[in-house]
Amino acid sequence: MKNCILIGVAGGSGSGKTTVANNLVKVFKSEVAVLLEQDAYYRELTNMTMEEKSKVNFDHPDSIEFELLKKHIEDLKNGKSIERPIYDFTTHSRKEGTVKINPSKIIVVEGILIFAVPEIRELFDVKIFVDTDTDEMILRRIERDMNERGRSFESVKNQYLTTVKPMYLEFCEPSKRYADIIIPRGGENKVAIDMLVSNLKRYIEEK
Repeated sequence: MKNCILIGVAGGSGSGKTTVANNLVKVFKSEVAVLLEQDAYYRELTNMTMEEKSKVNFDHPDSIEFELLKKHIEDLKNGKSIERPIYDFTTHSRKEGTVKINPSKIIVVEGILIFAVPEIRELFDVKIFVDTDTDEMILRRIERDMNERGRSFESVKNQYLTTVKPMYLEFCEPSKRYADIIIPRGGENKVAIDMLVSNLKRYIEEK
């Protein structure tokens, strides 16, 4: 797999980066492209109560097991299959079992902090940042966390004000300067995504 392409897709929570990453994998087909989500690599919080877990700053780089993510990216690049963790956001812990991911020509890695950590950022051949208005991002996050993760509005609001927004401004937003491509207005920007896919296909053919 020496000729595989590593693509990083970063952006704030609710920016639409997951939509962009999924669209890339869909366009290039599952047998050619695979997706790794940063969110699957949250550290295991053993011997902590739910109350203690709820106070953890999940938007700081220390909350992610980047060592394992780096190893998995390198394994895939070297033609080895990996066992990706499964993270449960309702319990703030990893589930039993893993998801097997096989090496592919295109490896897409998606996450808020992947450009903020140098040892992860330097792995990518192409770095994409999905740039979305902060008001739109918080509205998407509220809707997702309440509908999909069983969170209350008060919980989402408090987390956003205490950790999500400050960590976005400290780590995620500044990492935009490392991007090769910036997609404005989020994952619904079809024109930008179509142009991105067209250029990536050309880039991959040249590689």
